[in-house]
Amino acid sequence: MMPYRNLKRYFRKALTQPLYAARVLVARLRATMYYYWGKGKSSFPEAITLFLTHRCNLRCKMCGQWGEAGVTKRESQEFIRRELSLPQLKAIIDAVSSFLPNITLFGGEPLLHTGCIELIRYITQKRMHCLMITNGSMLKEHASEIVRAGLDELNISLDGNSSLHDEIRGMPGLFERIMAGIKEINRYKQELATKKPFINLQCTINAKNYLRLPEMLEVAREAHAASLTFHNLIFLDSRTVEKQKEYDRLLGCSSAEWEGFVFAPGMDPEKLYAQMQGIMAGTYEFGVDFYPNFSKKPFFEYYTNPCYVPSDYPLRCLSPWIVAYIFPDGDLRPCLNCSYSFGNVLQEQFSRVWNSPKAVTYRTILKEKGMFPVCIRCTELYRY
Repeated sequence: MMPYRNLKRYFRKALTQPLYAARVLVARLRATMYYYWGKGKSSFPEAITLFLTHRCNLRCKMCGQWGEAGVTKRESQEFIRRELSLPQLKAIIDAVSSFLPNITLFGGEPLLHTGCIELIRYITQKRMHCLMITNGSMLKEHASEIVRAGLDELNISLDGNSSLHDEIRGMPGLFERIMAGIKEINRYKQELATKKPFINLQCTINAKNYLRLPEMLEVAREAHAASLTFHNLIFLDSRTVEKQKEYDRLLGCSSAEWEGFVFAPGMDPEKLYAQMQGIMAGTYEFGVDFYPNFSKKPFFEYYTNPCYVPSDYPLRCLSPWIVAYIFPDGDLRPCLNCSYSFGNVLQEQFSRVWNSPKAVTYRTILKEKGMFPVCIRCTELYRY
């Protein structure tokens, strides 16, 4: 329900957004009961991630979609351009509004979807918590609209200051562009006397930036961020992906998207751990954490052992009981990187799809196994 190593993150959220935190706690308690006694069914999800678009205007080196080993860039233009229309997205929101799930807007780059701002407004008018995950490149031109639409949280990817971030993300001038956008967001927040959206900076640790992580502390201060999270790198080796294929055959699906994360981390764990310890020894006016939040031994296992098995966190994935992922074709999936579908929300009611026979089958097999091979470095394994 709530791994004890994540409690600090939860309590910080509870202080700034108490109603949201209370809803999260109740939803996770209910889902956990279904995990143990629901026989493959679950209560309505705490959160729904709307995958608005496959399109992205960046080519970040470590991205599993568009990076050096990314899988989306291998797809057809028809696949890449497929998106749900604004009326279709609003219909989905109408269908789930009775149980007030938290909505995350994701992509690709969600602001490339022409209906993104209007969708935010529609979600918040329905009293649902709305978070957007963005690369930040389009914030400046949409700053006023984002604040006025009532977005609750803005998660922005930043992997270093100035030229370092631009090199990693593949766009010269991007850092200054993002910071100008954040400045505009903060200006409109002040003008409209609102605290929202809370700005959360997300820094993915990688071979290019792992020796310069402290620089992000000043970036967070400049951005007036509510939090700064350093994300341990998601990576796999080819043997783990091969093991996953056994389960894919059992479920009749593909986890080929995980192939975009098959690469070596290229970092010295000793030096990275020293960086982490130095950062966490400080005190800051914003929240700072590393996610997943490993203790020393599991940290080194994570980065050095291809057959790593989590020890700081429970050996089970609760995500398919708690969160729904809706893709640009309307499929509701239990995982971002797996083609398995519970059904299609354009063809059936959300409630029927969420607890469909296919959903029950997937959850039953996952509960029996605890987790699948590729789960070892998936962020969702450590979230719930």
